[in-house]
Amino acid sequence: MSSKSDILLIEDDPDIIGLVKRTLEKDGFIFRAFSSGEDALPVIRENPPDLILLDLILPGKDGLDICKALKKDEQTAHLPILMISSRQEEADIVSGLELGADDYVTKPFSPRVLLARVRAVLRRSQQTEPAEDALIRYRDFTIDSRRFEVKKGDELIPLTKSEFRIFSTFCRRPGWVFTRNQIVEVVHGEMTPVTARSVDVLIVGLRQKLGDEGRLIETVRGIGYRIADESEEEV
Repeated sequence: MSSKSDILLIEDDPDIIGLVKRTLEKDGFIFRAFSSGEDALPVIRENPPDLILLDLILPGKDGLDICKALKKDEQTAHLPILMISSRQEEADIVSGLELGADDYVTKPFSPRVLLARVRAVLRRSQQTEPAEDALIRYRDFTIDSRRFEVKKGDELIPLTKSEFRIFSTFCRRPGWVFTRNQIVEVVHGEMTPVTARSVDVLIVGLRQKLGDEGRLIETVRGIGYRIADESEEEV
């Protein structure tokens, strides 16, 4: 990842802008900031950044409206978005993730946390998308989508199709947060109906079958789940 990655912040709080500016520029990033989405959108289309930091509460169009506009536009749909929100807005975070945002950081945040999240999202966005039928490797696991098989080393782990689909989806995108509704979409098509509530039961079963490695599936309170990104800095 280049230290010269271009980060664009949409935020109307001068204190947050100053903190983010100092943090990112000290680490070698190029930094731009706009106080409203309406001002930022034409600039993003003309000169797209490598990553957008997007506050959810903005004057005029809010962060969810801006996220939706970016993801609907072919010119900007591919750009990674890291949302910024307070802890009380879990419903908005879920909505943003389901609109296509890549991750989030909550206020107040430390410079170290912000840098870790920025680096993680940039790294994942620069990875080549794996083919659906390719072997996926995550830590000691090998996931074969053609055979619906998961092995840890040479040991075959017996997963149901629903558990397999969840695990393989997580392992394709380590560190990415998946909402319960997104996980429902992943397992859609099974004979047994899956609801957001039953996702929790599936995750419990999956963790048990993974044994000690089940701890790698992390609960994101009020949002959903993700699998640990082994290369992400601890925050």
